[in-house]
Amino acid sequence: MVQRIHGRITRFLGVLGTTVLWYSGALAAPADDLKVLLDKGQVAEAYELGSKYPDQLGNPDFDYFFGLAAVDGGHAGEAVLALERYLIQFPRNTVARAELARAYFVLGEDDRAREEFENVLRENPPAAVKDTIDRFLESIRIRDARYRPSSSFYLEAGIGSDSNVNAGVSGSNIFLPVFGNVSVGNAGTRKGDLYSVWGAGGQLSHPVAPGIALFGAFGAELKRNDRQSAFDTTNMGLAAGVSVLQDKDLYKLSYTSNQVSVESDRFRAANGVVGEWNHQVNEMESLQTQAQLVRYDYPGGNQVRDADYLGGALTYRRAFIANMQPVLSLTGSYAQEDNVRNRPDLGRDMYGARIGVSVQPDSKWGFNAGFGYQQSRYNGPDTLLLTTRKDDYLSLDGSAAYLIDKNLSLRGELVLAENRSNISLYRYQRNFVAVKLRYEFK
Repeated sequence: MVQRIHGRITRFLGVLGTTVLWYSGALAAPADDLKVLLDKGQVAEAYELGSKYPDQLGNPDFDYFFGLAAVDGGHAGEAVLALERYLIQFPRNTVARAELARAYFVLGEDDRAREEFENVLRENPPAAVKDTIDRFLESIRIRDARYRPSSSFYLEAGIGSDSNVNAGVSGSNIFLPVFGNVSVGNAGTRKGDLYSVWGAGGQLSHPVAPGIALFGAFGAELKRNDRQSAFDTTNMGLAAGVSVLQDKDLYKLSYTSNQVSVESDRFRAANGVVGEWNHQVNEMESLQTQAQLVRYDYPGGNQVRDADYLGGALTYRRAFIANMQPVLSLTGSYAQEDNVRNRPDLGRDMYGARIGVSVQPDSKWGFNAGFGYQQSRYNGPDTLLLTTRKDDYLSLDGSAAYLIDKNLSLRGELVLAENRSNISLYRYQRNFVAVKLRYEFK
């Protein structure tokens, strides 16, 4: 009798165990599928698959992988709910906590994001994770400037090579309208040189009401050539204005002033106003418009170049969910430079376009590349050459930045440029390469 009862209990437990294993496997299957898709980098597909299993919400494994897919797929609200449920049962999972912090950051919940990021740091994560968190915390600090006074300052130094410091023509013998074959003087032919560059700048912001802040910025850069000191330049600028933040829109209006000197002589002053509107379309897309009204003033014999500049630009920016976090930017621009000294040949209409791409392989490295084009059509024939100038300026640029620590960074820059013109006197090629070290006081 006892043996029969024992046998029945054994068979019952066996059936129950098989049922439990089957049921557990059934619950785990969607989570496993999500993990496979995430491992392949198919974030959108993982989120779409997870959305088909609302009955799985509350299953820790499913919540974890669905939360990862949601935060990477641009659905931060759903990510928060899933990861919060998971962390109730597994509070020591630092990966889940870091992803929850990132979801809070995307939602603009900066205080909660900061708290969770700091919780992860207390667990002493790997160096790469620390660096990534430091960058998020820095972004939160910058966003805090909307509500709290903030300031920053930087120092920069570097060395480089300039293939054409004077933007001169390649050869001394050229053909010009009216004059025919002519020989260009030494000062007008291309001169390459090594140079050093020194820079400093900073900015400050002071909120005066919710979403409204006063801001100021300044910067200075000195470029000193090794041999061609006659083409040393100093560039100094400042800006001051007000910003207004309303939901997804940021408006700025500022006064700007810029002074450029060549060697020790003032070359040009530019003073004007700049208006900006930044609109965050969604978590991945944004639009930026800018309008400028500037007066260019030249000293001495160059006063004939004085002009009013009116221009505008529109930039579309799109981030992608993929390895290395690629970001694409597209810019179109138009400007008029109207000469105020009755010299239409020195005024022009300018049409421009630029495409840029940036990637970030990890928390320390960042790469940027871009191609730019500007078409200049002058408003009248040259007074000596009796020909209306037409220029096309093309540039290819790239940079690589390495974050040594949260304050110190190393940057390499490369620019390949060519100015094409229907007047050979204005045709030139110019290439820059530089390495710069920057320290930021935050």
